Amino acid sequence: MLKIGLVSISDRASQGVYQDKGLPALQDWLARALATPFETVCRLIPDEQPGIEAALKALVDDEGCQLVLTTGGTGPAPRDVTPDATLAVADREMPGFGEQMRQISLRFVPTAILSRQTGVIRKQSLILNLPGQPKAIQETLEGLRRADGSVEVPGIFAAVPYCLDLIGAPYIETHETVVKAFRPKSAIKPAP
Repeated sequence: MLKIGLVSISDRASQGVYQDKGLPALQDWLARALATPFETVCRLIPDEQPGIEAALKALVDDEGCQLVLTTGGTGPAPRDVTPDATLAVADREMPGFGEQMRQISLRFVPTAILSRQTGVIRKQSLILNLPGQPKAIQETLEGLRRADGSVEVPGIFAAVPYCLDLIGAPYIETHETVVKAFRPKSAIKPAP
């Protein structure tokens, strides 16, 4: 079964100053998007690089998560260290994920270029740094649609299932009304 780690990184939410919105947004989106059964392992932690690194390592190495999604801490402020922690635990960087997230966000705000979101591979797991706001989480995962419902800008999740195939993670399918997974024809498994 697919196991997904979800990490919300926020000093104030982790201290109970306000309610975390990142984890519920990720869980809701995954429930709508994935046709494949999955389970999640969640963490709500402060913006501290050693703690973020430890959480990412634990989710991959100990919990066996094949996909880890983080939210928050990707800007240029001194406390925004999520990408630094992610790169520190990476075996390989997957920069296209961050490039596409910025491309989507630039449709809304010019400050999207300040984002340092990235994607990496650790062992047989894909780790992706997502934005902190629920609306931006959905847009970057799902992409942007025209008024007729056709895809204008693909979201990053369209590439996630095939990436997971390539690194030896479970084969997953999506609900195409939310996001259509792209695979070359030779990589598509017939429906059971």
